[in-house]
Amino acid sequence: MRLIPTAIGYLRSDVSGIRQSWDETQIRSLAGRLGYNLTKTVAFSGRTCDPVARLITMARDAHADAVITPGITHFDGAIPAELDAVAAVITVAPKPASTFGRSRPNESTASS
Repeated sequence: MRLIPTAIGYLRSDVSGIRQSWDETQIRSLAGRLGYNLTKTVAFSGRTCDPVARLITMARDAHADAVITPGITHFDGAIPAELDAVAAVITVAPKPASTFGRSRPNESTASS
């Protein structure tokens, strides 16, 4: 059983644009404030093939409890249900941070 929950940061570089470095800082800061161990931040571009599927694979491999993102615009305006089934999604903006809860526990917490 892990004492500190794990998170992955996620953003789309084409959505962040010149704010990418700031968005990454905001993700790290929010993870720390919420008590998550941020294992990595993933930045995909608009040309990335199936970014949600890739993110889900990374979240499962990392046994992530949450994915932290600057906002839902990085998911084209809606949290993908298939991601929600794997990890909670937490957005930096709008403030205060919003959490979109996982609809079922992932394998790492189900066996605890």
